[in-house]
Amino acid sequence: MILSVAFDTGGAPAVRDFIRPPTLELPPPIRDIMGWAEAEYSRAAAPAYPCLIDEKHIVAELYNMTNVPMAVWIEEGGRIVRPAEPAGASDGFRKMDRATFQMPAETAEAGKAARKRYEDAIRDWVAKGEASEYALSAQEARARIEGPSEAEALATAYFRLGQYLRQEGHAADAQRHFVEARRQCPESWHFLRQTLELEEAGKASGPEFFSAVDALGERSYYPPVELGAARKS
Repeated sequence: MILSVAFDTGGAPAVRDFIRPPTLELPPPIRDIMGWAEAEYSRAAAPAYPCLIDEKHIVAELYNMTNVPMAVWIEEGGRIVRPAEPAGASDGFRKMDRATFQMPAETAEAGKAARKRYEDAIRDWVAKGEASEYALSAQEARARIEGPSEAEALATAYFRLGQYLRQEGHAADAQRHFVEARRQCPESWHFLRQTLELEEAGKASGPEFFSAVDALGERSYYPPVELGAARKS
């Protein structure tokens, strides 16, 4: 079973049209940014799995998700087979023309290949279970799971307070808490993008966001995913 979770404090009105749009008419450059091949694009407007909305970002907190899209693989008994990791996403978007959204052809194709590799790995695990080369042993999965640091815990507390204050109508106070959450944990992109979007619709993909991306320099926006053959123990 696939469960899709949207992290958005704005709730259903903020994401409904993205989850089940009346029609899906995205120009080719946007499809390239998403890493969608034509077959994936044709299915995107009618997901056949539950799409949940996590207004308080509880799932992100529980599974240590710091960006989107990320995925966690969980087997039938509840064991985490692969902890949170970028789900077929790549840094290719950093090479796009920000005025036209055009990407170099080779970058677009590399993004589609990365997404397909991840989807193929999931299908392999679904078909083979623990015998899949992509299924981590309990020991390996545990080694990849990182608990929250003190700064991350503080950032989560500030973010929650900001959400509560915003809900209660104290926008200025909420904004101060959101800024502090971002300061405490700058590596958490979902804090940055969510708080920017709460400030102004569309700001999460605007100049301030890209300024933060540019500040990474040679560092990755999406950490590379180790999809090679898993060691069994």
